[in-house]
Parts: sequence; C-alpha cells; structure tokens
Amino acid sequence: MNSLSSIASQLLSDPKGLLAADESTKSANKRFAALNIEQSEEMRRLYRQMLFTTPNVAQYISGVIFYDETIRQTTDDGKPFADYLQEQGIIPGIKVDGGLVDLPNFPGETVTEGLDGLAERLTEYYKMGARFTKWRAAFVIDEAGKLPTSTAIHANLHAMARYASLAQAAGMVPIVEPEVLYDGTHSQKACQDTLSVVLRVLFELLTAYKVDLSGVILKSSMVLAGKDNPQQSDPHAVANATLGVFNERVPKDIAGIVFLSGGQSPDMATANLNAIGSAGKQPWPITFSFSRAVQDPVMAKWDGKSQNVAEAQKIFAQLLANNSFARDGKFTSEKK
Repeated sequence: MNSLSSIASQLLSDPKGLLAADESTKSANKRFAALNIEQSEEMRRLYRQMLFTTPNVAQYISGVIFYDETIRQTTDDGKPFADYLQEQGIIPGIKVDGGLVDLPNFPGETVTEGLDGLAERLTEYYKMGARFTKWRAAFVIDEAGKLPTSTAIHANLHAMARYASLAQAAGMVPIVEPEVLYDGTHSQKACQDTLSVVLRVLFELLTAYKVDLSGVILKSSMVLAGKDNPQQSDPHAVANATLGVFNERVPKDIAGIVFLSGGQSPDMATANLNAIGSAGKQPWPITFSFSRAVQDPVMAKWDGKSQNVAEAQKIFAQLLANNSFARDGKFTSEKK
C-alpha cells in the first residue's frame, strides 16, 4: 500500500469521520454575527480550540480539514493546532482552493479559483503537518433545467483534476468535492441526473490527469430535492438514489467517499447518513465530513462565552457519536 492510499485508509477508518473546520474568515464571521458573537481572529481561535480539545474527540474523528488561518493558530499554551491533533492521532488536512467566483458569460454559475501558486502553498502546508487537502466546486440546479451548463462542469472539474495531481505530487491525499447545491426547488431526480453527469466528467478528467484514485477521497452531496421543494424524499429514498449514482459513476478503486451536509439540519444529515449506512457494504468505505451539521448547535450553546465551553463540547461529542453510529447504519434515537 503506497503512502497516499495508507493515509486515505486511516482517514476512512471505521467508525470515524472527518471534521470540516475549513470555513473561511468571511463565513465564520457571518455565523458569529448571526449569534452576536464578537468577530475577531481570537474568537475564531477560541471556538476552534473548543472543538479540537473536546474530550475523546479522536474516538469519532480521523482527520480535520483546516482553513489557512486555522492551521496557523495555536492552543492557549502555544502548540500549533496541527501538532495538537497529531498527538491525538488525528490527521491534519487543509482546504486549498481560493473560493468561488462568477464564471464570465454564464450567469448564476461559478468557477473555483486557486491553482496559481498552489504547488508552493502545498509545500508549505506539508511542512506544517497537513497530509490531505480539499478543493470544492459548486453546481447550481435552476428551475428551467438549464444549469449547470457543460461549460461550468468542465471548467470546474478540469481545475479540480489539476489540483488533485498537484496534491498527490506534494505527498498529500486530495479530497475532491464537486458539490451539487441543496438550494432551490429542483426535484430529487434533477439532483440525481446532475450528480451523475458531474461524477462521470470528474473521474474522466482525474484519469486523464493520471491521478492515482487509490489515494483520492470523493466528498459528495447526497441526492436530495432542493430545500425549497415541498416534496422532500425520506431517508430510504435518499439512500437508494445516492448509492445508485455512486455505483454507476464512482470507480471501485477510489479510496472512499465522505459526505458533506450541505445545508441539511443535524437530524436530517444523520438520518440520511444512517439510511445509507443501513444499505449494507459498498465497494468503498463511506463516512461523513460534516461542518454545520455537527457545529451549529455547538456554536449556539457556546455563544462566545468561556463558561459554556464544557456544555458545548458535550453537544459536539454527541453529534459526532451520532454520525459515527450512522455511518454503519446503527444510529437510533436511543443513542442520543
């Protein structure tokens, strides 16, 4: 087993998942503002420290995806977060894309920036302890069924494949995240069709760029009707549709698949993950890489106050435990 596939296997080890703690400064501040929490680097550091120092967090988390600011931060006693996590047996990772910008001539669509200077940034992150990386693209489904366009799909996934090859060259496992957005009124079938096309093109391009799939992790959205569609599918239907696309489009030799929560509530994300886990063994390990679905209740309980840390950490540990059970289809309300 080469080093990349070995790292990927550790990240996907049962019964753990990945923590997505890679919110940009802008996104973190927006969430803080909604709760009237002071928007400062120190408050962001304290919040992340609370998550990372939660007792027994390594029981449920194999890796943490950092943002550039976060990987440069330290605990109260000056230990870099990356070093602290490594001591707990948790692998540090890093989001390396430059975010979404409008795609010229294609209203409503975006393309991900960040390839310029990426090789140099990867070298720096490796020295800081990162052993895996993440790059996200986002695809919107419109009511008319005209989006995403093939141009947006190909522009984004060419960049994603180039990123993956650069990450592997730097000795890090690339997570590829082609997110089909939950926003909108589209049907579950429209989501299913879109994800199918996106994954087909993605793996064609990864192969074209000679990316070693045994050292790649797919981070995917689930197959869901848009959140403004009144006809939402139950978890069983979500599992069937999602696994149907995966078994058709995801090569058997990829290291594994992790799910983003993508705007689902904590209960919804866990229920859908549990239904997928209940479907039985798949060709690849499947687990979670949630952000807001395991953080929103925690941030609300913390509220920027040190006296709330212990209670917030209890909530965080419970949410992680719930999803740890769910990845294997073993979550029940009694587990809470």
